[in-house]
Amino acid sequence: VQLQAFGGGLVQAGGSLRLSCAASGRTVSGNDMGWFRQAPGKEREAVAAISRSGTWTWYAESVKGRFTIFRDNAKNLLYLQMNSLKPEDTAVHYCAATAESYSVKLGSYDYWGQGTLVTVSS
Repeated sequence: VQLQAFGGGLVQAGGSLRLSCAASGRTVSGNDMGWFRQAPGKEREAVAAISRSGTWTWYAESVKGRFTIFRDNAKNLLYLQMNSLKPEDTAVHYCAATAESYSVKLGSYDYWGQGTLVTVSS
């Protein structure tokens, strides 16, 4: 399966962006999926994850209450709605898919998109 993330850009602090991730090659309705990010000089970290059915979600403490992950299995799409953005949210954001359930470990994810850059100015 190929994943392509898009929707990043430059936004002022307090603003919003919606990231999308399009899957191709096969359906990802049987995969849990997640969003990860990597800031300059830092390790890649999990931001949010969602189960294949969409009934389970997980968020990093730093984004709880501001970000929402959701998916549309009929369209093979994954989304990350980001509100109240902060300069510390600046990073390349990646979408990924895993065959495991309820995991937010990077090593569990088998398929990765190329990343989309989110830059939040103060």
